[in-house]
Amino acid sequence: MTQNTVEKHEFQAEVRQVLDIVINSLYTDKEIFLRELVSNAADSLEKLRHHQLSTKDVFDAELPLEINITTDETAGTITVQDHGIGLTREELVENLGTIAHSGSKAFAQALKNAKESGEEGTDALQLIGQFGVGFYSAFMVASHVDLYTHSWKNEGEHLVWRSDGDGSYQIEPSAISEKRGAKIVLSLKDEYEEFAKAERVRELLRRYSSFVPFPILLNGERVNTVQAIWARSKNEIKPEEYSEFYKYQADAFDEPLFTLHFNVDAPLAINALLFTPENNPERFGFMHMDPGVSLYCKKVLIDAHPKGLLPDWLRFLKGVVDSADLPLNISRESMQDSSLVKKISDVVTGRFLKFLAEQAEKEPEKYAKFWKQFGIFIKEAITVDRAQHGKLGKLLRYESSLTEAGQTIGLSDYVGRMKEEQKEIYYLYGASRAAIESGPFVESFKAAGIEVLYLYEPADEFVMNHLHKFDDKELKSGDSADLKLDDVSAQGAGEALPEERMKALCDWAKEALGERVKSVEASKRLVDSPALAVNADAYMTPAMRRMMRAIREREGSDAPVNEVNANFELNAKHALVAKMDALRESNPELGKEVLEQLFDASLMAAGMLDSPQNMLKRMTKLLEHVS
Repeated sequence: MTQNTVEKHEFQAEVRQVLDIVINSLYTDKEIFLRELVSNAADSLEKLRHHQLSTKDVFDAELPLEINITTDETAGTITVQDHGIGLTREELVENLGTIAHSGSKAFAQALKNAKESGEEGTDALQLIGQFGVGFYSAFMVASHVDLYTHSWKNEGEHLVWRSDGDGSYQIEPSAISEKRGAKIVLSLKDEYEEFAKAERVRELLRRYSSFVPFPILLNGERVNTVQAIWARSKNEIKPEEYSEFYKYQADAFDEPLFTLHFNVDAPLAINALLFTPENNPERFGFMHMDPGVSLYCKKVLIDAHPKGLLPDWLRFLKGVVDSADLPLNISRESMQDSSLVKKISDVVTGRFLKFLAEQAEKEPEKYAKFWKQFGIFIKEAITVDRAQHGKLGKLLRYESSLTEAGQTIGLSDYVGRMKEEQKEIYYLYGASRAAIESGPFVESFKAAGIEVLYLYEPADEFVMNHLHKFDDKELKSGDSADLKLDDVSAQGAGEALPEERMKALCDWAKEALGERVKSVEASKRLVDSPALAVNADAYMTPAMRRMMRAIREREGSDAPVNEVNANFELNAKHALVAKMDALRESNPELGKEVLEQLFDASLMAAGMLDSPQNMLKRMTKLLEHVS
C-alpha cells in the first residue's frame, strides 16, 4: 500500500470495547471531553518543548507553543489544535487504533482478569479510572472526528485520521499542508450543539483548564490569564498575588487570614496552596459548606469540590492541591484510587495542622481570630479523627481560672504551669464565666490553687471526652464524683457542725431524698457554698443529659431525660446547713422542704435538673415561712 492511498483499519476488539464504555457509560458529564482534549494538547506541547531543548531540527520551529480552539455554530463543529509533537502514520495506528501503546491494553487486560476471577462488583467503571484513554471521550459528543496532524520531525507526513467511532477508522494524506501538531475537528451530534457556542466553551475552559501552562486561545482570544501560582516557588510570589489568586479561586471578597503554600516529593509529589478565610459563614447559620479545595493533576482540574480529598472538618479551607502522581484522564472523572487520595489527604492534613500550631506560637493574636471563627471545626475534628488527636489537642483554646475574661490559653500552657504533683487537667462547663465562677465546683480548685479550664460550648465536654488525654495527662471534669483533691473545707468561715450531728444530718437527708440520691456526705471540697451535687452515673453524664434534653426539646417532648443518680455533698460550716440541721428536729416537714430545695438547686448548678417547675413551686411555699 503506497503512502498516498487511503488506509482503512478496524479498531481492535479491545479498543471497540473501550470506545463503547467511554461513549455510553463512563462519564456522567459529557462536557468532560473538552478537558480531556485540552489536557492531551498540553501534554503534546510539553513533549515538544523537551524535544526543542535537545535538537534544533524541528518542523515548523517558529510556531508558538499554544492551544487554539475554534467554534462554528453554523457547521456545528468545535476544533482543538495544538502545535505539539504531532503523530506519524505509525503512531496514529499504534496510539489510536490498537492497544499496543495505549492505556487501553492494560485496561482490557484488567477487565478480562476481573471477569475470569469472578470478583463481585468489579466492572468497567471501577477499572477504567486507572488508565489513560481520554482521547476517545470526543466520541461522546461527536458523530465524526477528524484529526489532522504533522509530526515534529521534518520528514513527517501531512495526514488525516478519520472515524465515526463505530468500529473502524481511516488514515489518508491531507489535501493541504498541515502545521506541526494535531488539529482535532469534532462534528457534534445534534443534542450536543451547545459545545459549538463560544460562551459555553469559554465557561468550560475557565472551569477545567484555567491553569494549563500554555496559552489557550478561543476564537483568537486568550482565556487562561490567571497563573497557577501554586506551581511557582513561594519565594518569588508577592502577598498581593496570593490575595488575588485566593479571591479568584474562592470567589471571595475578603483577604485570607492564613496562607499555606508547600510542596513535597515524598511519599507523593504534591503542590498545595491553602487559604483560611477571615470569616466562617456557618457561624451565622448558613448551610453546611461544600469542600473548598480543588484537586488538580499537572494544573488540570480533576474536581472543583472533591468530597473525600480532605476530611469534612477542613471544609472551611480554600485553595488547590495538585499531585502529578494522580492517574491521568479518567481519574479526573472518577477518582477511583481511594488509597492514593487517602495518602494525599494525610499529607495535606498533617501539614496544615503543623502550620496552625506554628502560627499559634508565632502570631497568637492572629491565631485567636482564627480560633474565634474556626475553632468549632477543630473541636469537630477531635470527635471524629482519633489519629490526629496529638496535633489537634495543641490547637484548642479556652479561658481558665487564671486568665482574664476573653483571654484564652492552650493545653500546653496549662500543662506548663501545673503543680508538680498534679496528674490531671481539670475543666468545668458552664453557660458563661460568671455562671461557672458563681457555682460551687470552682471553689475547691481556687482554694487549692489549681487552675481549671472554662468550657462554654455544649460540644466542649464531648471534645474533652473524646480527647481523653493530652501530653499523658488525663482530662477530667471538675464536677466528677471521683474527683480527688486536697480537703479544703477547713478554709470556710464559721463553726462546723460536730461530726456526730453532721453524720446524723446526712443519714436523715439520704432517707428523705430516697432514690434521688446515691449518697449524702460531708463535703471536703466546699468553701463558701452550702451544697453540691455530683453525677454518680458513668454513662448519663451532665454532658449527655444536656444533649438528650436538647434532642427532646427539638422533638417537642417535655418528658424527663432519665432518673437522676447523684451524690449530694453538704458544707458542714455553712449557716444554711446548720439551720437545716436544727429544722430536722424542730420542724421536720419544713426541714425536708429546705433540703429538697437545696438539692434541686444543686442539681441545677450541676446541669442535672430536667425541669425547674417543682423547685419554683417549692420556693413559693418556703417564702410563706418568711415573716
